[in-house]
Amino acid sequence: MDFCNKNLLTNFASQEVVIEAGSPELVNYPFIYLTGHGNVVFSESEASNLRRYLTAGGFLHIDDNYGLDRFIRKEMKKVFPELSFTELPVSHAIYNQKFKFPKGLPKIHEHDNKRPQGLALILKGRVICFYSYESDLGNGWEDYGTYPGDTQESRLQALKMGANLIQYALTQ
Repeated sequence: MDFCNKNLLTNFASQEVVIEAGSPELVNYPFIYLTGHGNVVFSESEASNLRRYLTAGGFLHIDDNYGLDRFIRKEMKKVFPELSFTELPVSHAIYNQKFKFPKGLPKIHEHDNKRPQGLALILKGRVICFYSYESDLGNGWEDYGTYPGDTQESRLQALKMGANLIQYALTQ
């Protein structure tokens, strides 16, 4: 949030808000972030609320943390059974906001030697959900040195990509 305030001239509070998928307050936040190590399960009412939020203009960023993938794909099918994640091309606007990513989603933290992928759920031509798969942007947003292999460059790449997501979500 501090990085966005400085580089995008946003005016975000420096403390994040934690909100449940089923909360009626979800509509008060144009951008929400979901991450974890797995076992994400949406109730029917949570899936319904998340669908309402996203179809009304909200934006969800899902950040794959080790173990999340096998849960989140199934759970997002509860929210949008008619949609599937599609990999965005490097020419997509998400990679071409204030910061340019000509190779697409940066790799921040290694888990399984798989390439990072920027996946999206697209509804009526609008990206409503961006899924950073095999990248782990959140590791780069934490304090430098938190994880073995952290570099200042990988941290900066994660912050820049996060800023692009924020800028895209707030301007699309």
